[in-house]
Amino acid sequence: MSVKENFFEIKDEINRACLRVDREPEAVSVIAVTKYVSLERTKEALQAGIRHIGENRIEGGVEKREAIPDIGTWHFIGNLQSKKVKHIVGHFDYLHSLDRMSLAKEIQKRFEGQAPLKCFVQVNVSGEESKSGLTPEETIPFIEELRHYPAIEVVGLMTMAPFVDDPEDVRPYFKQLRELKEAVEKRNYPHAPCRELSMGMSNDYKVAVEEGATFVRVGSALLGKER
Repeated sequence: MSVKENFFEIKDEINRACLRVDREPEAVSVIAVTKYVSLERTKEALQAGIRHIGENRIEGGVEKREAIPDIGTWHFIGNLQSKKVKHIVGHFDYLHSLDRMSLAKEIQKRFEGQAPLKCFVQVNVSGEESKSGLTPEETIPFIEELRHYPAIEVVGLMTMAPFVDDPEDVRPYFKQLRELKEAVEKRNYPHAPCRELSMGMSNDYKVAVEEGATFVRVGSALLGKER
């Protein structure tokens, strides 16, 4: 199917998931993960009405962003080395993988004097060693410390769930992240409104939406895989 057809089907599934839990479908945005597809396929996604593009490689992401100026909202969703923060400036609107103070310091250095970078704090809810992110217990103290970094706005939390055959198996992780997000939100930090949840991918986004996701990161189910 075309990207437009896939997008329509995914939006329909999101609408159904929202109805099941009494949420407004407009509260959920689809991020098209374009890591494995060409510039042409990325343009097709934008032409299909998708307005959020996600990249987890600096080089490919910057090239695509420069080739498609002033269209869409761009998210960097991969692990980010501190030395590559300079490439985020002017190219990405959101960072989904803030997970350590050394990265926060580099963001402060590169974004000082500019509008704050919208960041998701990455939380390793499942505890898998292969996953990056803070533990749930580390998250609130980390966010509190970020008050010293005015170049950062904590808009929400992000997690990557384990890849499993049955998406229901990851529901507890999504629920835990939502509860943690609500705990941060209740503290009313000026630098960390924390209203968003970035969770759910091609295999489990419907469960993520039922548990409160406001951004789902969808790659293969939306764009296919070209390379």
